[in-house]
Amino acid sequence: MKRLLSLGLVAFILSSCSTTKNLHSEEFVQTQNELTEKLTQISKTASFNGFGVALVNDEEVLYQNGFGVTNSNTNAKYTENTVQNVASVSKTVLGLAILKAQELGKLTLDDPVNTFLSFNVSNPEYPDVPITIRHLVTHTSSIVDTEDYLSRNVVLKDTVNLARNLNIDISPTRFNPPSAKTSLEDFLKHLLATDGDWYAREGFSNSKPGSLYAYSNVGTSLAALVLEKATGMTYDAFTTQYILRPLEMHSSGWSFKAIDFSSYSPTYQNKTTPYPYYSLIGYPDGGLLTTGSDMSKYVLELLKGYFGKGTILSRQSYKEYFTPQLAAENFIDRSTSEYSDEYNMGITMGFGSTGNFGHTGGDPGMFSVIWFFKDRRMGRYFIVNTDWDTKFSGKDQKAIYDLLDEYYIKLNSLSKAKK
Repeated sequence: MKRLLSLGLVAFILSSCSTTKNLHSEEFVQTQNELTEKLTQISKTASFNGFGVALVNDEEVLYQNGFGVTNSNTNAKYTENTVQNVASVSKTVLGLAILKAQELGKLTLDDPVNTFLSFNVSNPEYPDVPITIRHLVTHTSSIVDTEDYLSRNVVLKDTVNLARNLNIDISPTRFNPPSAKTSLEDFLKHLLATDGDWYAREGFSNSKPGSLYAYSNVGTSLAALVLEKATGMTYDAFTTQYILRPLEMHSSGWSFKAIDFSSYSPTYQNKTTPYPYYSLIGYPDGGLLTTGSDMSKYVLELLKGYFGKGTILSRQSYKEYFTPQLAAENFIDRSTSEYSDEYNMGITMGFGSTGNFGHTGGDPGMFSVIWFFKDRRMGRYFIVNTDWDTKFSGKDQKAIYDLLDEYYIKLNSLSKAKK
């Protein structure tokens, strides 16, 4: 939906959307057009090649679109159907999956992880204190990301320009050749089992499991492995069956084979230099591939779930998902920024100091965020396909957010769900 379309055509497109059952008013569509025009202007001078946005209230998707380009050479347009990885925003899917498995009677949040694993995981300082699933999904497990995790997790898609690509600086991580790809279980066993090839005492903090918050990618992937063992399904199969397909997120998946690769956007070091295509061995902690259109459905479901109207989980499970699990004593350096997702934790869902909630994500060449304003009943999605420019990107982001906030008020007041 890049060009300014006639009111009739836009209305037809909206009527075809799975989240829109009836035609909106001409005023609603015209308001969308105004937002599109203003965001298009920002895209012409933005510090990133392409970006996507979505806005929802607790009843419907109000707006979704893409801007800029996915390919700086061909000027292929970035649209709401462009596929990108969303990095750590993927972790919010894990919380839903764990709670769905709990609903199915396969596990409970307070089960020790070693009940399910084929290898033992314990903090060497506290060998008799079980690490539980709840610890993993609230980042209080005492498992921390080591240099081996950071240096081995990111794997190139192919061997094109391999020598050059292996030397690209993405510190503290680095690219690995396709031959380094291994299973999630083997990867985690190498890292966390005492006889693992990459095991290190530094893979655990000095804190007792359950006592202190410390963001852990490894812990997230371990929770996904526990789910696999408890359910007898791979994580990608489980989440596809119980989350992606019920939400009609048909353009989303956890591997390049699962999506339409022709719609996949390269990510960029700067506006002219693309990164090579890559994936994650620990894909549950950041490997969801999806579109703005699909993410609008996902954000809508989460906001509905917060207000007791979700479809993926029961009301009770959603209440657990959105209940802050931690207290002041669980933090050493607690972030008090309104928009930080590390003031408190639900079940993989982060909370800011005001009680609003969401999650951010970042990987080579991209940044993403979902954020929810509970009092306004507003959900917002934003993603870019280019490395963050510390001098300019923040200004571009603020300009985009200001427009989304302004037009949320207008679109929400015109929403057919409010009539």
